[in-house]
Amino acid sequence: MSKLLARLAIVISAFIAWAVPTTAFAQETGDPVTGQPTDGAIGFQPSVTTIMDSTAAFHNGLLMPIITVITIFVTALLIWVMVRYNSKANPTPARFTHNTLIEIVWTVVPILILIVIAIPSFGVLTDQMTTPDGERKYLGSSIFSRENGEQVPAAEITVTATGYQWYWGYEYNDLDGASFDSIMLSDEEIAATKPGQPRLLAVDNELVVPVNTTVRVLVTAADVIHAFAVPAFGVKTDAVPGRINETWFNARKEGLYYGQCSELCGKDHAFMPLAVRVVSKEEYAAWAEKLKAEDDVEAANMTLASLN
Repeated sequence: MSKLLARLAIVISAFIAWAVPTTAFAQETGDPVTGQPTDGAIGFQPSVTTIMDSTAAFHNGLLMPIITVITIFVTALLIWVMVRYNSKANPTPARFTHNTLIEIVWTVVPILILIVIAIPSFGVLTDQMTTPDGERKYLGSSIFSRENGEQVPAAEITVTATGYQWYWGYEYNDLDGASFDSIMLSDEEIAATKPGQPRLLAVDNELVVPVNTTVRVLVTAADVIHAFAVPAFGVKTDAVPGRINETWFNARKEGLYYGQCSELCGKDHAFMPLAVRVVSKEEYAAWAEKLKAEDDVEAANMTLASLN
């Protein structure tokens, strides 16, 4: 009996450890900060794009209920088997090894579950991979009906993001190829130049884009495989040497949004963050004009009110 109780305790503990984090579907511990991880929080960062809306709706509205039901069902089966068929309760085990009905059920039901998951996932994935043309509707939080989707404007800005060991370089294709590098700041540099920004995520030069504007991002790498990923935008694309991949986003809220290279790219993999500063269209116009005229990102950054 003591062994049985110990096994039950292990199963129940494992279930509680799984169930507690899944009760929250967004970073809502205290006051979550948009665009960066929050201490003690669980779930996704707050969404600021149509793409992330659909990803969150797919995860919270479909995947979580399905996996919750499966986990509870399997846990109940384990407990039932341990109680009903232990050696003391069932000293003479049955000798049969197959049950045709059960084998059909445990083959067909998972297939049906995968089909239910696959249908909306194809739509979410297609939205992520299709750069807006100004006419196509996107699912957004309505992952089962494109009729209620959102119309996203065509891309107005194209940026080439290149991964290096271990930092990012940005080239603005629409600004005569003006470019700059984005390198992580040390703790001392953060304290001196950008106090309050998160360590291991703050950079010297952020990728600057305007709010409510579709930005097309061409992603590549100069040395090894990297990955361009910004959680609040719902974008994640491999940066492969000799190849150009494409992603896009349209941020509806001004602010500073962080990401990281999410590919194991070498010894300093953990130290090549992404930082995207979303500003007003007026601020961006002044910043872009300065960058295009002088090709000097430090001079352009001086035009941003949020940095002064």
